[in-house]
Amino acid sequence: MTDEPSRVVRASREIEAPAERIFELIADPARQPSWDGNDNLAEAKPGQRVHAVGEVFTTTLTNGWVRENRIVEFEEARRVAWRPSEPGKEPPGHLWRWELNPLSATRTEVTHTYDWSELDPDDTMRNTRARSMTADNLTASLENLARAAELPQS
Repeated sequence: MTDEPSRVVRASREIEAPAERIFELIADPARQPSWDGNDNLAEAKPGQRVHAVGEVFTTTLTNGWVRENRIVEFEEARRVAWRPSEPGKEPPGHLWRWELNPLSATRTEVTHTYDWSELDPDDTMRNTRARSMTADNLTASLENLARAAELPQS
């Protein structure tokens, strides 16, 4: 037995909003800092809405670091996943994924996953930060996302 935390952390929540509305909040990086429950995202420039695997969007973290995020999974209004990295470098091995499962025209189950299973075990700094990511952090993002998605549309 080991006390090593799981290298894949997930949280799910049902949201009273159509999958398309929720997906727009996720797929447009400029909107992500407003609902990020990790207090990690400071900003992302407008005009980076993602549409396909292979695209890259850039974010600035609250500590001032810039991250390039490579889209590695994409299905419009259903799934998007990216691997962050330092600008110009290969992703070190962690992945953020959002999966949307429409339950009805106005209700969607959303699953948020943080997977750090491919991080180099000898990369102490990244592994220490990854271990601090819990289902509670992911749930906080889901709660904030739900509040944003459930607002009346004008």
